[in-house]
Amino acid sequence: MKKFLSAFLAVVMMLSVIVAFAGCSKEDTVDDTSADTADSVSAEDSDLAYIQEKGTLVIGITLFAPMDYYADEDETELTGFEVEFGKAVCEKLGVTPEFQVISWDAKESELNAKNIDCIWNGLTITEERQETMSISTPYMANKQVLVVKSENADKYTTAEALTGLSVVAEKESAGEEVATTDEFFANAEYTAVESMARAMMEVKSGTADAAVIDYVTGIGSLGEGTDYEDLVMVEGAEFADEEYGIAFRKDSDVTAEVNKIIEELGEDGTLLEIAEKYKLQDQLLVK
Repeated sequence: MKKFLSAFLAVVMMLSVIVAFAGCSKEDTVDDTSADTADSVSAEDSDLAYIQEKGTLVIGITLFAPMDYYADEDETELTGFEVEFGKAVCEKLGVTPEFQVISWDAKESELNAKNIDCIWNGLTITEERQETMSISTPYMANKQVLVVKSENADKYTTAEALTGLSVVAEKESAGEEVATTDEFFANAEYTAVESMARAMMEVKSGTADAAVIDYVTGIGSLGEGTDYEDLVMVEGAEFADEEYGIAFRKDSDVTAEVNKIIEELGEDGTLLEIAEKYKLQDQLLVK
């Protein structure tokens, strides 16, 4: 009888150990699953996690100096203020920048479709855009200016002088907003084109009399040594003081992280150094 009881108790004790071990294993499994689920949700819900997980920030741009342009005729070396700025931010984010040329009027649909991760291309901050996108701290001041052939600079200084003349601007741009709403252009004939570079080319070739472009574009694209030596900004014909920002998807958590980095790049002098290379130091808002 004693042997039977001893054997019985041994079996009971063994079963208790097995059950306890199984319970621990089950708890460990649940904990691991929960952690995996949390990581998955984080990557799914966080734009920052999405970008860092894939290791790239796809930056939507259009080509215009001095912001984004090719430094060589073969169009293999992309340079400009925005290019260097983007690289500096991506280095701190721990991702690789990928610059993708887009159609400016399709910029928001490209962003929302995740074909690009941000619009970083001299984007004017407006209330309308802030309703549909998350926009960074303003980093550069801008305005719209009137560009004409140098021989016409003293002629096209009033609304009356523009009567019946052809004016062009980039579609869906701040320049288009000015050209279609400002009284200065009330008597002109407006046509939208696909880019600011195209707008300047139209004036150079004589197929348009004037163009409305960003002031910073004028700084980098007009004058001696450029492709538009015969074009000038009309003195006094300045419109719509603006500020540039970087646009991310609505409610993106990338914006706050980039804002911190912009502040750091301003404090350590990196942004000023980049701006000075492109004669944009006077327009810089973050120093």
